[in-house]
Amino acid sequence: MADNHGPGSEVKRLEDLWGGDFGDSYTDRNRAAGHKRKGFWRKFLKEFPSIRNVLEVGCNTGANLQWLAQYLSPENVYGVDINLTALTELRRNMPGLNALWGRARELPFRDRWFDLVFTTGVLIHQPESTLPIVMSEIVRCSRRYILCGEYYAKETTEVPYRGQRGALFKRNYGLIYRELFPELKLRKHGFLSRADGWDDITYWVFEKA
Repeated sequence: MADNHGPGSEVKRLEDLWGGDFGDSYTDRNRAAGHKRKGFWRKFLKEFPSIRNVLEVGCNTGANLQWLAQYLSPENVYGVDINLTALTELRRNMPGLNALWGRARELPFRDRWFDLVFTTGVLIHQPESTLPIVMSEIVRCSRRYILCGEYYAKETTEVPYRGQRGALFKRNYGLIYRELFPELKLRKHGFLSRADGWDDITYWVFEKA
């Protein structure tokens, strides 16, 4: 008999939510999200010059990838998302970039394939049951660097989000990464405000040993 109340059903509910009309509405609201982020990515790539190819998990319409594609060859820039509307728009606006449908918990790439794998505002939408799996996939696919930019709280705190339960969590994501993967070395830690074109997120940059 199928389990309609366990962790697996909750994961499917949330994936269907973000892949459907709810995710489409998110895409509509956030089309201008990346307009001020060019300076961050220019500085970031200067600080970590060995980065030649990147993957964003939960790329939506390319708020970050549009700038990375300017500094790296578009064919070396990859984005994965579960929402087809967002991916269609991304492919239309940046045809040379690699935009793929995929689940964060099952990334369709080989081990250590990218110099940088990152999320911004994506881990916050992962339930407790899949967060370690998603983080493990991110670490698996990274050859060297991992960037995590998310809402911060000392303790896991669910935040009401547009009438949906279990859809947004503030956590200490940097600490969770270090607890799950003690081999990661913290290289940078900071805050990105709304004035800078972000959403008041805390970020961590890790390097694999």
